[in-house]
Amino acid sequence: QVWLVESGGGLVQPGGSLRLSCAASGTTSRISAMGWYRQPGGKQRELVARIVSDGRTNYADSVKGRFTISRDNAQNTVYLQMNSLKPEDTAVYYCNADVVSSVVTTQYWGQGTQVTVSS
Repeated sequence: QVWLVESGGGLVQPGGSLRLSCAASGTTSRISAMGWYRQPGGKQRELVARIVSDGRTNYADSVKGRFTISRDNAQNTVYLQMNSLKPEDTAVYYCNADVVSSVVTTQYWGQGTQVTVSS
């Protein structure tokens, strides 16, 4: 079992920055990858950025060059640095973790944090 707690959301003006944090607890040694997803109002949840245990990352095209995902393995925390924010980045952002057992990979989710980009 893994628990994820996000923080750092809020209201920011276009062009501004925010940093999201996600702290993992529980069976963190079995986490193979962590990521951030977002869900704008009335739309489907989409991948924003993901980082695997060896440090490789991937990003949605819409955030490349603006967002950076990083991971502090000692603190079991993943971060999403968001720069040059746009109104279309407004969404609930969810932290995600893939936990590997001997036969299955299970996804865990945080409760979500609201990011609103507006003037």
